Amino acid sequence: MDLSLEAHRLIVKYAGNRTDICNLCRVSRGFQCAAERALYNTIYMKNTADTVTLCNLLADRPRLAILVEALTIYVEDEENGDSDSSLVSSHPFWLAVSLGLQKVTRLRYFNIHMDRSWDSSAWILRNCTFRLRTFHCDLQWDDDLVSFLNNQPDIVDLFIVDYNASNRTFHSASSSDTSSLCPDALIDLSILECTFTEAACALVPNRPITRLKTCFSRTVLLEKREEMATLLSKLDLSTCPLVSLDIADSSYSEYFSMELLSSVVELQNLVQELHYLGTLVLPVIGSE
Repeated sequence: MDLSLEAHRLIVKYAGNRTDICNLCRVSRGFQCAAERALYNTIYMKNTADTVTLCNLLADRPRLAILVEALTIYVEDEENGDSDSSLVSSHPFWLAVSLGLQKVTRLRYFNIHMDRSWDSSAWILRNCTFRLRTFHCDLQWDDDLVSFLNNQPDIVDLFIVDYNASNRTFHSASSSDTSSLCPDALIDLSILECTFTEAACALVPNRPITRLKTCFSRTVLLEKREEMATLLSKLDLSTCPLVSLDIADSSYSEYFSMELLSSVVELQNLVQELHYLGTLVLPVIGSE
């Protein structure tokens, strides 16, 4: 008697490990469909050579590629990674990743972690048609990354490690400069983590940001105060109240923490729903 689709999925769900799931692929066509969906729904790529192999597989077999909804790629430094990590600096590695990404048309969650930035690696995002919900991006900020973000209206959770304000200008809707992030891009973005406040200042206005994690770039008090004022003025332009605000600082102090706290309170309506304010060094009266 043939098992139902639900029975196949239930058996696969309780399989011990990925090896057992692979073995189920050989049992019957019903098990193959359920097992492949479980194997390819969420993929982690860390070993460099295996990443190339798996990306080539996805590029060659669209039937499997469309099963991928969540993908994480770890790109290690040549000096600290595995023995095959020298492949990372070669064009064939990035080409394989690019071709694989073009086939995962149903991808919704994409993380690419890199030990360091390889110049212009964001070209791997060209010709990608998937629409993400979550994107963790260690890629260098360049025209290709900006163009990709301009075509991702469904992203709600974004992490970017790099931002180059000197080369990118956020333009008005009438501008024809395709290398700039459009004002109506990322219209559903609500969770933003970025290593530069400049990126936050550019991305927060007119978007429903509720959770922000960033870091002060300045260390001199007067410059940091100006940076804080600029950031908070941009936060005031968010279309939703903040729930979480975390601003890291390379040199925490009681004085500046109190100044930051006072400035945040002055945002009034924007912080009525605020539940988390990150790390602050507050003055404590009495002996330690």
